[in-house]
Amino acid sequence: MPFREIGSKMVEARVAPGQRMFSQRGAMIAYKGEVSFTPSIQGGQGGIGSMIGRRLAGEAAPLMVVEGDGTVLFGHGGHHVEVVELSGDTLCVEADRLLAFDGTLEQGTMFMGSQGGVMGMVRGQVTGQGLFTTTLSGHGSVAVMAHGGVIRLPITPGRPVHVDPQAYVAHHGDVRNKLSTALGWRDMVGRGSGEAFQLELSGQGEVFVQASEEKL
Repeated sequence: MPFREIGSKMVEARVAPGQRMFSQRGAMIAYKGEVSFTPSIQGGQGGIGSMIGRRLAGEAAPLMVVEGDGTVLFGHGGHHVEVVELSGDTLCVEADRLLAFDGTLEQGTMFMGSQGGVMGMVRGQVTGQGLFTTTLSGHGSVAVMAHGGVIRLPITPGRPVHVDPQAYVAHHGDVRNKLSTALGWRDMVGRGSGEAFQLELSGQGEVFVQASEEKL
């Protein structure tokens, strides 16, 4: 169920009988055909258990189940939209950046401390992303939102990519991430987070970076 980009800020999705997709509430701009929109309790495949951590932390974005037979235009807040195609791998992305995604994808939750230990938790606080992030796995399409457009940077073994945490949007592939700093703690006294912290991504995959440090 692929998405078709309409300009840089909207996508069109085909909804077929017997299939479903999920979208952020309020993201529907227009639709044609017999299409229904109902609140999602589970928030995607994976069930309530996969979402309980995020709901306890207040970090889950409300979703709608989209079903029927027709086409739907999605967009939200004038944000730029990037379509990501998953082929059996996993996308890590913040819930509030999800515009819409295939219902075939399995949604889960990753604790930020599971990658990078304590610094992984610090990363969540520095970026404003909290202690959990959303994962989408399987085969299907995802439309994510960003400020000022998105650039894709490849991540290859032995060549890690360093990203400003405020400009990070999402990543997928066999990738590990951790928060690092090029400055000593003494040097950081009196500084804001800014470039003092960097998000280091290593392995094999791709990272999406927005052309802005503004959060959604």
